[in-house]
Amino acid sequence: MRNKTLQTCISVVGIVTALLWLYPFYLIVVNAFKTRAEIFVDPLGLPSNPTINNFIEAFRELDFINSFMNSLIITSVSVLVIVVCTSMAAYSLSRNTSKVSSVIYFTFAVAMLIPFQTIMIPLISLFGRVDMLNRVGLVIMYLGLGSSMAVFLYFGALRSIPKSLDEAATIDGCSRFQVFWHIIFPMLKPTTITVIVLNSIWFWNDFLLPSLVINSPEMHTIPLRMFFFFGQFNRQWHLALAGLVIALLPVIIMYMFLQRYIIDGVSDGAVK
Repeated sequence: MRNKTLQTCISVVGIVTALLWLYPFYLIVVNAFKTRAEIFVDPLGLPSNPTINNFIEAFRELDFINSFMNSLIITSVSVLVIVVCTSMAAYSLSRNTSKVSSVIYFTFAVAMLIPFQTIMIPLISLFGRVDMLNRVGLVIMYLGLGSSMAVFLYFGALRSIPKSLDEAATIDGCSRFQVFWHIIFPMLKPTTITVIVLNSIWFWNDFLLPSLVINSPEMHTIPLRMFFFFGQFNRQWHLALAGLVIALLPVIIMYMFLQRYIIDGVSDGAVK
């Protein structure tokens, strides 16, 4: 009886937490189908006359095709670079048990605690001196900022893979790169997908760093274009919310297809 009561309480808490978490999404989706006037009159209720004109106008104002491609290129290249570089770095650190490798891994782990705001100004100043305030500079910055978590996850997953696999492949004539790429890396699939999803969501939705790095309007990402819905004297909430729904769809679709790998990847990466 006591266990049943406890399970009921846990279920109730879970449902309430889920509703609180979903409530902002409800507001976004519901108000995206309202006119600007109706949003201010009744922001919580369902739309009296749903309209898709907001989405059509938001699509045009966002210059969606161009901004979508910019976001896609930056996100895809950044994630690819992080996966390749950090997986190889974690593999090297996990297979070398020297004090130097331990210090390097500890440095990666500690770097996760450093807020971006503390290094923002020096970072932008440094890249400005070498004229890399563009998409290439942005990818390099994302590599530096996203490497700590990725190395931490990969390192934990690699600890559960025995070194005997490396030794057996080496005896068969494989080089170290072949051992990693053809044997070890495929076994890291859950962790790799976790790294891809977590970083893709971050890069796709990031506004602060692209706003500091990208100056050309032709290279603006979706979050940067969204900023133009909020002027000094006018805020177009109906267009902003419709644009937000459009911008969220690619991330939601990707997450739906890859979500079953995420828990496995996080749990593998947490192995000590």
